[in-house]
Amino acid sequence: MGQRPISFAIGEFYHLYNRGNSRQTIFKDSADYQRLLTLLYVANSAEVVRLDNLRQQKIDPFSVEIVNPLVAIGAYCLMPNHYHLLITPLIEDGISLFMKKLGTGYSMYFNKRHERAGSLFEGTFKSQWADTDEYLRYLFSYIYLNPMKLHDAEWNHRPMNSSDQAFLEQYRYSSYYDFAITENRPESAILNTAEFPEYFNEHTDPRLLSDWSKQGSTLLG
Repeated sequence: MGQRPISFAIGEFYHLYNRGNSRQTIFKDSADYQRLLTLLYVANSAEVVRLDNLRQQKIDPFSVEIVNPLVAIGAYCLMPNHYHLLITPLIEDGISLFMKKLGTGYSMYFNKRHERAGSLFEGTFKSQWADTDEYLRYLFSYIYLNPMKLHDAEWNHRPMNSSDQAFLEQYRYSSYYDFAITENRPESAILNTAEFPEYFNEHTDPRLLSDWSKQGSTLLG
C-alpha cells in the first residue's frame, strides 16, 4: 500500500508533495499562495501560457481555456512550507511535464519576488501510488485535514468538533474550500474530479474524513 511508483500510469492515482528546502517557508503571504493556485491551473496544459502576458493584457488566468491538459487534479492543499496534490495523468509523461512546469514556474516567481537565489524546494517532488481504494481514501482525507495542524497540533487525539469544521471551511488554500462555500470561485477550475471516485465530488463531513484518516493510519501500521 502506498508504493513509490517507478513510472506514472494513466488511470492510476498519485499523491505528489514537496516542501521548502531545509523546511523553509515557501508561501510568505496570500500573493504567494495565489501564485501557486494560478500555476496549478495554467501549468496544466501542453501549451505554454505566460502569466506575465495575461497580466499585461488584464486577462484573468482562470478565464483561459486549458487545451490538452496534462493531468487531472482531484484534491490539493497548500501549507506554509509544503504542498500536497492528488493527481492522475491524462497523457504519457503528463505528471512529469506538469510538475516540472509547476516547480520551475513557482521557484522563478518566488526567488524574483523575494530577492533570493538557489533551490526553493527540497529536491524533486515526492510521490506515492494509491494502489488501493482504502489508501486513496486515506490520502483524500489526509490532504483535506492537513490544515488542522495550524489549528490544533493535537487534533487527531480527540473527536472533531464544530470549531474544527469551521476552520477547515475557511482555509482558502485547499480544494476543500471549494466544497465548503456556496458560490463558485475561479480556483474551482483547478479541479477535475470526474477522473476520480465519486466521493471526490462530495462535500465530505470532517468527522468522516477523520475516520478515513484513522482507518488508513491503521492499515499503514
